Order: sequence, then C-alpha cells, then structure tokens
Amino acid sequence: MHRRHFLQTTATTAAGLALSRAALYADELADAKKRVGLIGCGWYGKCDLLRLIQVAPVEVVSLCDVDRKMLAEAADLVSQRQANKKKPRTYGDYREMLKEKDLDIVLVGTPDHWHALAMIAAVEARADVYVQKPISVDVVEGQAMVAAARKHKRVVQVGTQRRSTPHLVQARDRIIKEEKLGRIGLVEIYCYFHMRANENPPETSPPDNLDYEMWTGPAPLRPYNALVHPRRWRSFVEYGNGIMGDMCIHMLDMVRWMLGLGWPKTISSAGGILVQKQSKANIADTQTATFDFGDYPVVWQHRTWGQPVDPKYPWGATIHGDKGTLKVSVLRYDFTPQGKTEPTESGEPLMELDTYPEDKTEKDLELPVASANRAHQRDFLRAITSRGKPVADIEEGYMSSASCILANLSMQLGRSLAWDAKAQKVVGDDEANKLLRRPYRSPWKHPEVESV
Repeated sequence: MHRRHFLQTTATTAAGLALSRAALYADELADAKKRVGLIGCGWYGKCDLLRLIQVAPVEVVSLCDVDRKMLAEAADLVSQRQANKKKPRTYGDYREMLKEKDLDIVLVGTPDHWHALAMIAAVEARADVYVQKPISVDVVEGQAMVAAARKHKRVVQVGTQRRSTPHLVQARDRIIKEEKLGRIGLVEIYCYFHMRANENPPETSPPDNLDYEMWTGPAPLRPYNALVHPRRWRSFVEYGNGIMGDMCIHMLDMVRWMLGLGWPKTISSAGGILVQKQSKANIADTQTATFDFGDYPVVWQHRTWGQPVDPKYPWGATIHGDKGTLKVSVLRYDFTPQGKTEPTESGEPLMELDTYPEDKTEKDLELPVASANRAHQRDFLRAITSRGKPVADIEEGYMSSASCILANLSMQLGRSLAWDAKAQKVVGDDEANKLLRRPYRSPWKHPEVESV
C-alpha cells in the first residue's frame, strides 16, 4: 500500500474507533457519574484530569496541591472545563481530601517521591486510582503499592500511555504480531533530549505560595532552589530516578507491552555526570543500561547533550529482527524489511482536534499525545466498570518502574544485578537489597507490603 494512502486510511479508521469508543464509555457511565479528585495540580496532573473530563461525564469535586497559586489556577481551569461549571474544593494536604471518603476516582500527579503514599492512601479510601509513572522512587514502595491495590480490590492504572497510543497499537498488531520482524535479537531504547537542568541559581527561601515542608514530604529536606519547583525536580535524585525514571520507563514499558516481556533476568548499567558538570543537578547526563530478558537484551542509552543518532527518533525504540527493523516513538513508527533502504509501512499519531478543539488552546498540552491519554483514560474507566485489570495495571507499572530503579542501583554499585522475580529481591547481593528501600524523613513512614 502506498504510504500516504496507508496513513490516510489509518487516521480515518482510528478516528472512527476513537469516536465510537467515546460514545460507548459515555453510555456505560451515564447512570453512574464518577466523583473525581486530583492530588498534584501541576503540568501532567492537569493534563490527565482534563483528558478524563473529555471522555466521561465525571464530576471533579476535589483538588489538592501544596502550591496555593497552582491550586487556585487549577480550580479555575476545571470550573471552566467540566460540564457543571462548579469549582472543586481545594486542599493543601491530600490526607484531608481523602478523609471525606466521597471520591470514586483519584488521580495522582505529584512529583515521584510522593506517588507511593498518595496512591496507597487513595485505595485505602476506597477510590480507584490513576497514578503517574514511575510508580515509585524505590522498589519496596512499588511492592507496597501493588499489595495495597490488591488488598483493597481497587483498579489502578499507571500513566504509561504508550500502551494506549493508537499508532503504536497498530505497529504492534501489524508488524510484531504478524511476525514481519522475524527472529528478534536486539531492542534499543533511547532518549537524547537536552532535558537536564544545567543552571546554578542561588539557594533562597521558598516562595510564599509553596508549602516547601509538605512538598518535600518523605524526601531529604534540601535548601530550597528554584530548580526544583515547578517541573525540574527530576534533576535531583532525592525526588526521583532521573532520566531513567522519567523517559526510560516509558520506552521500556512500551517494548515490554509490545513484545510480551515480563521481568528482566539481569540488569547492568554504567554512566554518570560525564559532560554537564557545572550544574547543581545530580542525576546522570549519560547512561547506558542493559535489561537481559533471556532471548535478547533491551539496551537503553540517554545523553542530555550532543545529537540524536537519528533526528527523526530522538526518543524511541528500535526493534531489530532478522527480517526487518521497526522504529517506534511517540510521533511515528516505520517498518523497513531486510534488504530495503526505505520504510514500507509507517504510522503517525491520531490527532483529534476536530473532536476536541479545546486541545488547540490548552497550555503546554502535548498534542500528539492527547489521543493516547484519552484512550488510556477510557481503558481505565472500562476496567472500573468491569472490575478487571486495565492495560497498564499497577503490577505492570511496578515491573517497569522497578527495572529502571534497579538500573540506577547497578550504576551506583558498579556491578550487574540478577533479579529473582519470584522472591522479589536481588540474587546474592545483600548490599543491593538494602538499597531497595530508601530512608524516609521523619515523621513520614515508609509503606510496608501488607498481606492480602
């Protein structure tokens, strides 16, 4: 099929599916309007919430954030976008919000170091949860989150929406499932975005609108610096897992889903701050990691400096088979059979601007990702209705998150780690196993794995 015709046909079909599914889920939920709360009203918390509003007749009743200015702006925005035009209640402490026990759905869009405590508290309050990736900063947090979801019989969807991205679903179904790649021998995943903070602003007092003590929560209390809020906190290991925990998890989770992979058997990683030494940021600017799944390795690389290997794929995956090569990313996919120099099959994101014209003016919205987020929210809602598992169930999110955390631990320790998926620990390495749990700052208590 000619590539242009293929893309036009694909877009038409996908758009039709999106509209029919939207109608289906709206009908399913029409008689059971869900009451929604959001913890973390920054960039992606709002992105997730506004996509949910677009696909279901929910009522957003509560918002929580430790930044009063951000919270007020989010309340105003939600009142404009939801059908009843009501302004949600606002809270500075998620525990006060959850005490009401009147929420069917809670979205967690906080910085990573808060994910575990907020998600566990939400399922204990009997809410189903949509939690952003990575699910946790340490491995034991993730184990506790899975156990809490199962104990309280809650649906928990993780924000790894590559699993719901229309053109990636198509690539999986038309290329991988039809075995056009032949025998797969290597998967490369990568990110070359210049996304690490490299400035050196002075340490100051926190702004008046920010409760910095609560923002820090269980993490170490660093002197306040403008690099950490909003959005650039990922440049510090105190709050997350750097580029591994931000960008690798998306690509690793994507290829695990596309290829049907479970846990890696061994994880090895090396790197560090090799080029951008001038900044206060303490995450690696250069890192490689090999996740050995047995039949073939998945190899990650990131550089926050220099040029991408392929300008069309600055963040993505390349799946190598003996019959062809598949490149996939948020923005496209291309399949090139062995012996060919140009792709014979390609796909691009589903854009739904005619259906959702408000996307055109939404601040900071990643337009090519909006349809994937909507599909991910619909999948979440479908699982709530059926009480089944969503496509990015909390256990899948745990596997991908923990694998990235283990890669950072491998780099820190300077050795490969063998993972025992049944025992949920590193094989024969007491030092590594002690690092599966990070210390919490008092008075916050690290979550424990509760029996179901």
